Amino acid sequence: MSKWPASGGEVMFCLHCGGEIADSSNYCASCGARQRQMTSCKKLTLSSTDSKIAGVCGGIAEYLNVDPTVVRLIWLALSIVPGGIVGGLVAYLVAWIVIPKAHAPVSTAANAAMVQPPAKTV
Repeated sequence: MSKWPASGGEVMFCLHCGGEIADSSNYCASCGARQRQMTSCKKLTLSSTDSKIAGVCGGIAEYLNVDPTVVRLIWLALSIVPGGIVGGLVAYLVAWIVIPKAHAPVSTAANAAMVQPPAKTV
């Protein structure tokens, strides 16, 4: 048995039984354990961290993994050129209503407060 797989990838080992498995496997051939978590698809949400008005452009930028300023400039250009500012404002309002809000990130200070129980007073 060779140390390197025929595909040229890295050698992987099962997290449950320790047997060698192919790097593209989802399940171990020896014990049948799942090797990779199911990937969840990205969801379009209003940005909770990068919002100027409602977080629509920030949310689109997070979804597309681009700079929010670029999305804002494109939105501005598309709203002025084809249908006037009214069309861009209506589209923004519809997006604001339709796109769900993102969960706000929890700050580290809040995490520290949650981890440490309050001191008992006597």
